[in-house]
Amino acid sequence: MLSKWIRPFLLLIAIAAIAASGWTAVKWFRQAQAAADLPVAPAKKGEFLVIVRCRGDIKAGRAIPIYAPVVPNLRIAWMADGGNPVEKDDPIIRFDSSSAQQQLIQKQATLRQTQATLDQAMAQAQITAEHDQSDLRDAQFALERARLQTVGSEYVARLQAEQAKIDVGVAEQKVKVQEANGALHSASDKAKIASLTRQRDQAKADVELTQSRIDQMEIRAPLSGFVVFAMNYNQGPGNARTFRIGDNVFSGMNLAEMPDMNSLVMDAKVEEIDRGRIRNGDDVRVRIDALPEVAIAAKITGVSPLAEQGFEFPPVRSFRAYAALQNAHPSLRPGMNGGMDIVISRLPDAISIPAKAVFTRAGKPIVYVAQGGRYIAKEIQVLARNPDEVAVSGIESGAVVTLVEPDGTNAVEKKTS
Repeated sequence: MLSKWIRPFLLLIAIAAIAASGWTAVKWFRQAQAAADLPVAPAKKGEFLVIVRCRGDIKAGRAIPIYAPVVPNLRIAWMADGGNPVEKDDPIIRFDSSSAQQQLIQKQATLRQTQATLDQAMAQAQITAEHDQSDLRDAQFALERARLQTVGSEYVARLQAEQAKIDVGVAEQKVKVQEANGALHSASDKAKIASLTRQRDQAKADVELTQSRIDQMEIRAPLSGFVVFAMNYNQGPGNARTFRIGDNVFSGMNLAEMPDMNSLVMDAKVEEIDRGRIRNGDDVRVRIDALPEVAIAAKITGVSPLAEQGFEFPPVRSFRAYAALQNAHPSLRPGMNGGMDIVISRLPDAISIPAKAVFTRAGKPIVYVAQGGRYIAKEIQVLARNPDEVAVSGIESGAVVTLVEPDGTNAVEKKTS
């Protein structure tokens, strides 16, 4: 009779034990699965760099602007590819010179004509001068002959003597007239030659001006590097675009610029609160968004003395920090965006963990260290803080900490001394 009641009781006990063990297994599996799903990171030991992180872009410390020549009616006929490097003195822009070439031919013809006219006038002036000299010598000879007729006038009749005196006077007047004609012809020829010389010089200047304009139709690179073409606003701000082949440009317009690739600097904004922590000569690590695999080591070369007002809302004041990047990487280009980490101090042999691994409980920083499938909450001391990492004390190197706060099922609090 007793065995009749014991068997069901033992069966119930067995069922309860199996259920309890199953629940324990499920609970352990859930805890293990929850523990396995949490992201973790190991604590590292080494030099910890305290940094100030800022962002900016690359600029050229020196850039040479390219202007359109002082030539009327310019139209772009050819342009160098802005994406390819050019060497110094390579052509970068050519303008249509067909009309200028035609003008040069016309002006050269005018120059030849004026030169021929000048040469003819000079030859005619020489002929006229020689003719005047001949006439003057004839008049002077006639005067001398008339004077000889007056010699011994006391032996000739009085009437003949008077006639000889009259002939002398007439000869003297002819000499004076011939001298006046010679002076008149000389002055007239000089004036004509001077006028033709001015016309010749003007034609020559026109030829030289046209030739110089043709020479300016090709712009060459002032240095080796890349050409950055400017925006063309001739069609209005709404239709602005970079200059292209076929565009008409005005004299003196800014067409492009060539940055000196050996003068690249990282221009970054530094928050006002961090301005007093940085100084010239601080080490810098530069990372460019377009080249994430490249880390460039540099140094701070300058910090702006005055803050700048930004256009954000609410307004933010910031300073400018500059780091020289000469010959840092061949793929760097002005205008590239990137970040700059300014090293302000160093902690040797420090324990560092990701900043996401630090939590706060009761106003104190803690981390959750993985131990035996569970996470132990440990208090730590934060020695230094960066945007991504923190230097701490209170845990050992190699300890695995969680990056998210675990729930209460697999977290155990433990205070460290």
